[in-house]
Amino acid sequence: MSALATTRRPHWYAIPVRVFLITLILTLLSFAVCLFVAIVGTVIVGGLRGVTPDMRVVYRHIALPIAAGVACLVLVVSTIGEIRHYRQSRALAGIARATSERAA
Repeated sequence: MSALATTRRPHWYAIPVRVFLITLILTLLSFAVCLFVAIVGTVIVGGLRGVTPDMRVVYRHIALPIAAGVACLVLVVSTIGEIRHYRQSRALAGIARATSERAA
């Protein structure tokens, strides 16, 4: 019975904070992974061709556009997910509140 009493209503203003944090973390992670893979690939291709690899290409034309695309995708997906989570939490809190009022 104490679990029902501690149920609180979700707040809408937590949605943008969570969306921003999820987007930031996944964007930075995707940038780091893409940058690492692109650097390794550029060094391998440069070694096979016998030329000095140009790392500016890795930053400007590979890692940054991929990270920007991932950021857009994560922003949309996390916004949809957080709104669904908020609506579900709000409904469940209402059900819990109604059952606790009925039991009292």
